[in-house]
Amino acid sequence: MDYTNLIESALKAKENSYSPYSKFRVGAAVLTKDGKIFTGCNIENAAYTTGICAEKTAFAKAVSDGNKEFLALALVSDSDDYASPCGECRQFISEFVKPDFKVILAKSTNDYKTYDFAELLPLSFKLER
Repeated sequence: MDYTNLIESALKAKENSYSPYSKFRVGAAVLTKDGKIFTGCNIENAAYTTGICAEKTAFAKAVSDGNKEFLALALVSDSDDYASPCGECRQFISEFVKPDFKVILAKSTNDYKTYDFAELLPLSFKLER
């Protein structure tokens, strides 16, 4: 699968980051089963725990718009290394994806790594429904 548009969307979302405290901008883009892309950026707050990560923002936008089936997530940051979802985000994402959901950790459209979600969170917490 070509992830160029998804990574470009995440890079563009990173530009909207509100990160005056950490100066660490993050952008995310999630691809729905029907081909829509929802983006998010990190949004910090002086009370650190009330901020929100980029990937949670993207998923929240998608879910609040009625989307609950996803194919892939691209995540970018200002780091020289590949940014990976934090533990809280991994658990949040696990609510909506299957183990083979693709997570693309990117520096650019030409420099990225792809993982199945199960590689990032092999034992997520689940409640029976």
